[in-house]
Amino acid sequence: MKLLIFGDVFGRVGREGLKKELPGLVKKYNPDFIIANVDNISSGRGAIEKHVLELEKIGIDIMTSGDHIFDNFDKIKDYLSKKDSRLIRCANFYEEDLVGVGYKIFEKNDKKLLIIHLQGEVFMNHKVTNPFLKAKEIIEKHKDVKLDAIILDFHNEASAELYGLSHFLDGEVSFVFGTHTHIQTNDETILKKGTGFISDVGMNGPYNSIIGADYDSVISRFLTGIGKGKIEQSLDPTYLVSGVYVEIGDNKKCEKIEKIRIIKQ
Repeated sequence: MKLLIFGDVFGRVGREGLKKELPGLVKKYNPDFIIANVDNISSGRGAIEKHVLELEKIGIDIMTSGDHIFDNFDKIKDYLSKKDSRLIRCANFYEEDLVGVGYKIFEKNDKKLLIIHLQGEVFMNHKVTNPFLKAKEIIEKHKDVKLDAIILDFHNEASAELYGLSHFLDGEVSFVFGTHTHIQTNDETILKKGTGFISDVGMNGPYNSIIGADYDSVISRFLTGIGKGKIEQSLDPTYLVSGVYVEIGDNKKCEKIEKIRIIKQ
């Protein structure tokens, strides 16, 4: 199985950059599934249905989210509730019965992929149940289901927490990828029992920014120590596209991880 996975898509510049670069990447890698995190897709905070549908149209098969997914609740709840929704939220939210699902099986090109979405506990404001135990619970539910791969988007702050989860699940899932920090890491690894991981696949958004946000709206917080006021998305046209290309063998083990990083205007 071949996968193209993109990290947090941040606002208008992130959407436009992905639209421009995706055709060439699809031609190069010929993926079975294309996955993107959309936790910041709408003006840098949360997602609305209009923008999610934009990514559907350009060929994104699966969308994950994170701690901001309910920030625009009234504009995303109906899409999350659809049976054929391509968007999932974190499975270990305390609000897990509110709307949507935190894991789902997708089928395409005669291949069956289970994707699990979890949020970390360390340094995260949105309170969740234990991601390690929730991961085991979901995997156990699917032990008798014939799958070609299991992958996990871990939306988290602390790389050590993702390292721990990846080792904890080594041999049980095919690939674990981190989202949320917007900084692509240089630690792609395949563990002893075949689970691949990377701490963060990076951001798709304005390159000249503070992880997607406009300089002025962020710098004032650093200078004053007051975390008030809206953080604005940067609209600088130079975009960054970040992600990974992953190959999963017939034995469900990770065989290849290749980072993608493109900067253009």
